Amino acid sequence: MSQYGSGLLLVMMEPEPAFEEKLNRWYTEEHFAERLSVPGFLGGRRFVAVTGQPKYLALYDLASPEVLQSEPYLALSEPPSPWTAEVRKHVAITRNVYRDITPHLPPGFVPRRRPAGEL
Repeated sequence: MSQYGSGLLLVMMEPEPAFEEKLNRWYTEEHFAERLSVPGFLGGRRFVAVTGQPKYLALYDLASPEVLQSEPYLALSEPPSPWTAEVRKHVAITRNVYRDITPHLPPGFVPRRRPAGEL
């Protein structure tokens, strides 16, 4: 497990153009703080695309992927708040959950430089 926990929640969002301001208000005023209040949510960050789509990305560091099955998380998720229900109607949302598989390197490890083109 890394210093960040063993789980990651990745959320990509593409709002309808007329709904973008409401999405950002909801995220700032309700959603982000709610999620970070759940035990096992270690931190979160939100991004806007410089190029490409979807326009918005959120990353949450989790103690483990199982946090998303915990009673505190489920109590926030279902039923959704009225504001969350409205957002879901106007924003394409993709959620992916990941488990950390980062290899553990020995202390003092220095990577070997390979000649260009060598795999």
